[in-house]
Amino acid sequence: MATHKSIFDPAVTLEDMQLRLPYYRSLLSSFSSSPKPFQILHSLPTPPNASPKAKTLYVLDSSFNPPTLAHLQIATNALVQDPLHPESPKRLILLLATQNADKAAKPASFDNRLCMMEILARELLLKFKADEEIGIDIAITKFPYFAEKAKSIEEEYGEAEQVHLIGYDTLTRLLDTKYYPPDHNLRPVRELLAKHRVLVTYRTDDQWGSEKEQDDFVINIAEGGLDDRGGTKEWVRECRIVMMEGRKEGEAVVSSTKVRDAAKRGDREALRSLVTDGVAEWIMTESLYTNDG
Repeated sequence: MATHKSIFDPAVTLEDMQLRLPYYRSLLSSFSSSPKPFQILHSLPTPPNASPKAKTLYVLDSSFNPPTLAHLQIATNALVQDPLHPESPKRLILLLATQNADKAAKPASFDNRLCMMEILARELLLKFKADEEIGIDIAITKFPYFAEKAKSIEEEYGEAEQVHLIGYDTLTRLLDTKYYPPDHNLRPVRELLAKHRVLVTYRTDDQWGSEKEQDDFVINIAEGGLDDRGGTKEWVRECRIVMMEGRKEGEAVVSSTKVRDAAKRGDREALRSLVTDGVAEWIMTESLYTNDG
């Protein structure tokens, strides 16, 4: 892996990124009025149709409100430490749902979030050598649920394996039958995991418990604990669900909420400990999260 030397691609300045706000705003407007459920808005360094066909697609699906160092760590760990060691080329999809099942489109606008996603993508690529064959796509979807998102990604990229990068909290939602009316069973998840995988980052805190408690949740699946709800023990036994290391013991918890609080207080030092340099610069320049609106 290469050393991270600068905030942006040397050819891209903060002023260049500010000019992209109306670009993303226009694409969002067109997307909202179109029947398309999924669209790639920008690709680095080249779009999928101009790159070697990816064998593995890593999907980081988040509200990116804003992107944090946790997002950077999850993406980097997956690309470097995927326990199944898939072959290159690989692509990472930074995916923003414009209709999220749980989260409203505030306080940062979608166009601002897309700019920050592009900044994060540029900073992430600086961590890899050119011959490592990694591409990044910034994309949006109208679907709020994983199974629907996966199908729309298949329509765009073909049959490449998708590896969805999620936190333990998201795993519990993925496997919560309340999100799958009217039958309220896990059949949609069964269809998703028949083809694809999830890499799950531990989220150890008071709300979600210790690593052992999270491991126990996964072991319960392997022992048939979800079979009566449409799940299957093979999800764990065949490595369709795999836990991955998150923050190390003693490291501070990084969350979008902490970033927004630091921005509201005007605490630049705290902000730079929670997001990348480029994202911090964007937040401060655009005065994001300075009020509750």
